[in-house]
Amino acid sequence: MKKIAYLITIVLLFNACQKEKRSIEKIDFNTNYKFSSDIENGASLTKDYQQSGTDFALKGDYKNALIHWDLMGGKEKNFSQEQIDSIHSKYKIVKASDYIIEKAKDNQIVIINEAHHNSLHRVFTKTLLKDLYHNGYTNLGLETLTNNDSLNEALNNRKYPIEKTGYYSKDPQFGNLIRTALDIGYTIFAYETTGNESGKPREIDQAKNIQKVIESKPNEKFLIHCGYDHVLEGTHSYWEKAMAGRLTEYTGINPLTINQTYYAERSKPEFNRPLYKALNIEESSVLIDQEHNPLRYERGNGWADIAIFHPKTTYIDNRPNWLFNNENKHVSVPLFDIEIDYPIMILAFKKGDDIQTAIPIDIAEVESKTKKSTLALQKGVHTIVVTNGNQSFKFEHDVK
Repeated sequence: MKKIAYLITIVLLFNACQKEKRSIEKIDFNTNYKFSSDIENGASLTKDYQQSGTDFALKGDYKNALIHWDLMGGKEKNFSQEQIDSIHSKYKIVKASDYIIEKAKDNQIVIINEAHHNSLHRVFTKTLLKDLYHNGYTNLGLETLTNNDSLNEALNNRKYPIEKTGYYSKDPQFGNLIRTALDIGYTIFAYETTGNESGKPREIDQAKNIQKVIESKPNEKFLIHCGYDHVLEGTHSYWEKAMAGRLTEYTGINPLTINQTYYAERSKPEFNRPLYKALNIEESSVLIDQEHNPLRYERGNGWADIAIFHPKTTYIDNRPNWLFNNENKHVSVPLFDIEIDYPIMILAFKKGDDIQTAIPIDIAEVESKTKKSTLALQKGVHTIVVTNGNQSFKFEHDVK
């Protein structure tokens, strides 16, 4: 029965392509995205799972990004039933986006962090953009951006990211965050240090770069998307103060700070934080106590005002369920009429973008001709590139 269903699907797809008169063009195409086997081989040699986790994230492979990142960590304990009951009696769970938007109304700066191997964090920040914009947030600072005035002016004019835009922005979901912000009307700016500073000097440089932008637009509001500890207010054990703390020091403005990383899901339940395991999170949430205060992330004398809990990811054809929403459709691109050796990578671009330089809207690797090619795409015409590193083809695909 499965073979019959498969044959029927092939026939239907063939007929659809014939009807649409799909034109397939062989092209020269180079991509910096790595195939899974290359990432795995590199990790087995170097044991650099931070790099391999990031490499998987950049090519849109969320599941393997989590798996590799967790190779650096260990199991977490579970809460007792008494501890779980205490949590539920103390806190109520509220929708994170609603709570953040309401709190942001009384602030001038919102700072939200990400784990660099976690595309979900970029997707969540993207969901906040429209409502924040309607509440006065018109400027978006991104750590990933190359701090070059001409490159960033070009980005704001071009309206889509390219490879030179930044490093982490090569992830299609980070690229989509940038695209969405530009479409809404945000002005995007870089704030990373222009030198090779690290530690305390880097935090100071980042904060001073943001300060300059704020002082040039004193009556405007700012959303800052950063990595990990840069979001911390108060003191930091290594840096004295992180970027967010320095920014308060330099501007006198107290930002709303949001941590997505500490309670982020891991590749296996046993790796998750005890509090995360104790909660039944059905949507991105914040914990509110009886005095209406949010659960903060705290470490020593440093903190972020709000800790975010995202629900556990489920997978559709090995792709995260949160890729498919009201905007994105579940798209299977027909490949049966392309003669190419597998594995292949499928890269989807917005029609009209320069496919040689633009960041794809989505990427999927397909191991063999019998495997599904599942992409998350909005309605409209896309340019699809299929490549195995040696041969490459492009064609247009209309998502109805």
